[in-house]
Amino acid sequence: MTSATSAAPASVRRSGTKGVARADREQQILDVAGRVFAEHGFTATSVADIAERAGISKPLIYNYFGSKEGLFERCLQVASELLVAEIERTAQLDVVGIDRALATLDGVFRVLAGRPWAWQIADDATAPEVGLALLDSYRRRLEDIAVVGVGQLLTLAGDHDPLDLEALTAVWSSVFSALVAWWIEHPDVTPQEMTSRCGRLFGAVFGVVPAAPDA
Repeated sequence: MTSATSAAPASVRRSGTKGVARADREQQILDVAGRVFAEHGFTATSVADIAERAGISKPLIYNYFGSKEGLFERCLQVASELLVAEIERTAQLDVVGIDRALATLDGVFRVLAGRPWAWQIADDATAPEVGLALLDSYRRRLEDIAVVGVGQLLTLAGDHDPLDLEALTAVWSSVFSALVAWWIEHPDVTPQEMTSRCGRLFGAVFGVVPAAPDA
């Protein structure tokens, strides 16, 4: 038996509400939800808040994501994949030491431009249990990359002490997070300006200005 839906053209079946393709509608919802979650935290955010901000109905969100937890998990997945992919990309560049540190920050500033929520929701202390495993995996991947980068810096200095590596990795992770958080709190600062600022700060601390990353 052929229904009106099954007989419809593929382009219609792939569409969301009001002629918007489903994939595009999902991305719109994720962008709005990410911003709302970042502003208020998971616990204080309701599906109604997100639907109102997005200009859509609550049932549409449930249809696409199943629940508020499901929506948050998708936002977190998008955020973690975005950030890890960029940091892994810069890790493959032929730069080490503070040059690599600046290149990593520059890449993160660029991918977060227009969507700082991708960084903020990864630090949501009210994240639901459904997102904890994803958060743990995301943080472990970032820590693994940080250990390699810091290890290269210490090797250049002739330092092979494993506890020094552990300590400096903790320092770098804190500095990295603080710089990204500071930038997000100053939305008028462009990624390029923030990269230049980080270069100046590294120069003041280390006495050597790191090379500017390739645009």
